[in-house]
This record gives sequence, C-alpha cells and structure tokens, in this order.
Amino acid sequence: MSNYKEKYLAGEIPFEEIDEYSYQWGMSDDERTLAQYLGLNAEEEDAWVSIGEDALRELLDKQK
Repeated sequence: MSNYKEKYLAGEIPFEEIDEYSYQWGMSDDERTLAQYLGLNAEEEDAWVSIGEDALRELLDKQK
C-alpha cells in the first residue's frame, strides 16, 4: 500500500490530501509517527512543522 508521499509524487492525489491522511492517522491505532505514516523524511517533516505546508510542498515538488 502506498503512502501519502508516494501517491502525491506519482500525481495520484492533490497536495491538500495530506489533511485527510493526517486525519486518518489520528483516528487509527497505527503506532508509527505521523511523518512515518505519510512517508516523510526528517527534512520534510521539519519543513512542514517549522515553516508550513508551502515549504513541504516545495520540497516534494522538487522530487517529481
């Protein structure tokens, strides 16, 4: 099963779908961190938390 990052980079889902993935994680019993659940590395997680969604989108878009 693909995670958020893999699906976003493949063009299968819009960036904004991160909100739904975050919600699904919060409602689950998954023991992974949110970043692990989404497939984010430490740099991506830090950018998202410290700077915001635009910074994360920029990092991910560079990988497309």
